[in-house]
Amino acid sequence: MVSDGTRLVAASEVFGFDSELKVRAFVDGGTPELAAHVPAVDPAYRFDPGVTTAILAGFEHNRRVLVQGSHGTGKSTHIEQIAARLNWPCVRVNLDGHLTRIDLIGRDSIVLRDGKQVTEFAQGILPWALERPVALIFDEYDAGRPDVMFVIQRVLERDGKFTLLDQNRVIDPHPQFRLFATANTVGLGDTTGLYRGTQALNQAQVDRWNIVARLDYLAPAVERDVVLGQVPELASREGASGLVDSMVAVADMTRTGFAAGDLSTVMSPRTVISWAENAVTFGDPATAFRLSFLNKCDDAEHPIVAEYYQRVFGDEGLNDLPGS
Repeated sequence: MVSDGTRLVAASEVFGFDSELKVRAFVDGGTPELAAHVPAVDPAYRFDPGVTTAILAGFEHNRRVLVQGSHGTGKSTHIEQIAARLNWPCVRVNLDGHLTRIDLIGRDSIVLRDGKQVTEFAQGILPWALERPVALIFDEYDAGRPDVMFVIQRVLERDGKFTLLDQNRVIDPHPQFRLFATANTVGLGDTTGLYRGTQALNQAQVDRWNIVARLDYLAPAVERDVVLGQVPELASREGASGLVDSMVAVADMTRTGFAAGDLSTVMSPRTVISWAENAVTFGDPATAFRLSFLNKCDDAEHPIVAEYYQRVFGDEGLNDLPGS
């Protein structure tokens, strides 16, 4: 262990794939205050070697890492699960349209001190995280408001100093502060119609991200194992592996159909997990499929989706369901 409370660990031992990379991990989560922010380890989580290596470079070498990919691929979870295994405190902030500059920077607030009302500056999440050994994740980075995005821009520089005008103070980042972001697009706007609310990003800001990693859908066998790990009630049943293989095969067909322009909705791994959970709840894969995915699709696309299901499951159970 070194003086900053970290120790070097081998990535191959921690993340389960061949790598010569060694990275720093906290021994006790940094401080007692921050230990509660260390994510819980999901033992069933599977790491993509390329994306994991990119994120680990962010942790070890203080690079700004943007993870881009389709919905449900586990972008934020990927960063969180790496942080969990490094015992690194982690905070996620969703850049939705309601998040303001004040939320990020802070504001003056009235508090009671010795029975008197006084005005104090309450830090926002950005200066709070900058001064601590925290991995800060900006979710839905391509949905942020332009005025909010420019607050972030200075932090993306290599030294990452932040000027807090309200207090005439310049904040030097903590040596173990790390910054990550996730996005459905690469900052050029949404061309598919799937991600309304996203927008084209200022390219000068996109250029400040040192590493941009793309997280795609998992290989079928890996996705099956992830689903079984997330739905233990189903995993314990006879034939569960074959059933989930079939579910993943249907999901792959929807992804191929979406890429070809046949579908406007696609099944993410998250949807497959919901389908598996609903199959346990309702006791019928066809009913669970309708409630988990089919009812999200345009009516004109129902026959296509039903055909995908029938190709894999070999029956026409969907046709007999109300609402199909």
